[in-house]
Amino acid sequence: MSIHYHKEQGIFHLQSRESSYCIELVRGAYPAHVYWGKKIRDRHIAGMLERRGRASFSPTPFRDDLSFSFDSLPQEYPGYGTGDFRQPAYEVQLTNGTTAVEVEYTGHRIYSGKPKLEGLPAVYVEQDAEADTLELELRDRISGLTIVLTYTVLPDYDAIARSVSFRNEGKESMTILRAMSASVDFSHSRYDLLHLHGAWARERHVERRKLSPGMQGIESRRGSSSHNHNPFLALLSEDAGEEHGEVYGFSLVYSGSFSAQVEVDQYATARLNLGINPFDFSWLLEPGESFQTPEAVMVFSAEGLGGMSRRYHKLYRTRLCRGQFRDAVRPVLVNNWEATYFDFTADKIEHIAREGRELGIELFVLDDGWFGKRNDDTTSLGDWVVDRNKLPEGLEDLAERVRALDMQFGLWFEPEKISPESELYRQHPDWCLHVPDRRRTEGRQQLILDFSREEVCEAVAGMIRSILQSAPITYVKWDMNRNMTEIGSAALPPERQRETAHRYMLGLYRVLEQLTTEFPHILFESCSGGGGRYDPGMLYYMPQTWTSDNSDAISRLKIQYGTSLVYPLSTMGAHVSAVPNHQVHRNTSLRVRGHAAMSGNFGYELDLTAFTEEEKEEVRAQVKLYKDIRHLVQFGDYYRLRSPFEGNEAAWTVVSEDRSEAVLYYFRILGEANEPIVRLRTRGLDPEADYECLEDGAVYGGDRLMHAGMVIPPMRGDFQSFVWRFKRVSS
Repeated sequence: MSIHYHKEQGIFHLQSRESSYCIELVRGAYPAHVYWGKKIRDRHIAGMLERRGRASFSPTPFRDDLSFSFDSLPQEYPGYGTGDFRQPAYEVQLTNGTTAVEVEYTGHRIYSGKPKLEGLPAVYVEQDAEADTLELELRDRISGLTIVLTYTVLPDYDAIARSVSFRNEGKESMTILRAMSASVDFSHSRYDLLHLHGAWARERHVERRKLSPGMQGIESRRGSSSHNHNPFLALLSEDAGEEHGEVYGFSLVYSGSFSAQVEVDQYATARLNLGINPFDFSWLLEPGESFQTPEAVMVFSAEGLGGMSRRYHKLYRTRLCRGQFRDAVRPVLVNNWEATYFDFTADKIEHIAREGRELGIELFVLDDGWFGKRNDDTTSLGDWVVDRNKLPEGLEDLAERVRALDMQFGLWFEPEKISPESELYRQHPDWCLHVPDRRRTEGRQQLILDFSREEVCEAVAGMIRSILQSAPITYVKWDMNRNMTEIGSAALPPERQRETAHRYMLGLYRVLEQLTTEFPHILFESCSGGGGRYDPGMLYYMPQTWTSDNSDAISRLKIQYGTSLVYPLSTMGAHVSAVPNHQVHRNTSLRVRGHAAMSGNFGYELDLTAFTEEEKEEVRAQVKLYKDIRHLVQFGDYYRLRSPFEGNEAAWTVVSEDRSEAVLYYFRILGEANEPIVRLRTRGLDPEADYECLEDGAVYGGDRLMHAGMVIPPMRGDFQSFVWRFKRVSS
């Protein structure tokens, strides 16, 4: 059992493989955070919580204990209104209009396994022995509000999953105004804050800064996790780097608006909380009803950012992603979007697919424009019927033509959106998110279907189901190309309107659960203008995401590097596109484009029929190389070696779990005259083993490669790259 309760001291000790997390019941009623960090022995956890009296401006609710103040107590799930002036984890308004709620410990449960979250994605276990769970029950004696804090320890993954449920066991209704999934009070604030920020086509850039007094953090108010901020935040010891120092990671398994905030208080302690963004959110809780927060996954690493990332990678790849594609190598694909945009015919598609087959590509994906009257992005979303002008024999005919080439067939959808110029909108103008008497703001000439409504979810699922049953489709790209405005539902009463955005996410998750369960043979890839909804919530249903609409190789070095802080390479869609690149208009070689894309799920997004014979030979070689290494890329241990955010280079390596083979990537961005000799040291190998470099036959010691490094060959010009493969030599 990885959770121990010491009744005499009122202490809970949660232990994973290399970390400890301790909670103490102060005065037998108030769960306080005692410790989280490197693993400590169970018999040495008593007496760790230090309290002292403070000035009268930190109120003391008990006259017999002036050292007790909610304003300075490191709490597990703090409220507001009874003496703690810091950012609360929860806030509930009662029918009398007040929000001063005080919950106290009433009991706990410890058991093996991990409970499912009703209607929400979460990490899971395949056997109860993989995890242990602690439930702490807290209750407000006056209102009847009951809060259950759930902690699941996954020892082999070195992670703790947290969530919270609210139950109204009183006689009157109440309204939840804030419901964080996790809150941690740290004993000091000597940390750096690291997060991933960006914009469309510039997602998940790494930002690191020191904590300072006051509030700091990130959030999304867009109705999705967004291109702008990823639902992830880490606190790092000031000396922490890629492979050393302490790192605390927080990742929210949710796809809607979120908040991740850190407050440094007057006593130089730091409070971090993470969950649904309380901005424009509330939830009416009638007597007998309950509310479940999304899950927060917390990881501690004493081996720097690399250790944190590898913990998240293993957990998310094997216990968040699901289905038959979780452990299967992903196919090499070609997508027609940047080759044709909306202008294509069945013959043109077949021609591209035929070229793909000759190059070794395994899957053809038909992107936007195959349905309704979709000749541009102003029309037809919601009308999921085949455009017979482009595909006169329908989808089944086209899919069979592709399959006759011994290739799989995939299809693009944008099921959550509706065009004002569509038959569906003319029939059901109230089915979109809207506010009465207000403008219906469009984004990309489209509105958002109201997935908080069951009839809308059923109708959309039925339309998508009909298409998926009509043809031999083995891949779906599920897109979402705008964020929420005028967030209101025609089906909800006034007092529940601020529930709309979260109810939308619950409806979306319900539809995704239905479709991915009904079509287990289909590989689903999520997309939101590229990486606008790259989050753990979507990965629960779709094991990979289109990383960014920006397919420029040099831009992708930063995008994919930042993404790797949390997400495994098996979740990243990465394609070779045409030059000049359609997003940044940069010219790069086919070689460097290929190497960048081989750092994820590999594919092409261009007109294969436009290749020269020389380019075709290079593409054949790229496809063959990727097929040789994709088991490593998709399932190996990932090590970042050089950051494109810190210089003119980028490098990383992926090593098999048994350390018998590895693939090493190196990129130099800009050329320079009279360049210095560059040595690159790799990581993750067996220092006692010898490895053959398959590119030149040279044999290196694992210790030499990791400690002395290998010399990078001289290069000329901008945007250069190398990939080396290593295999252990039998002794």
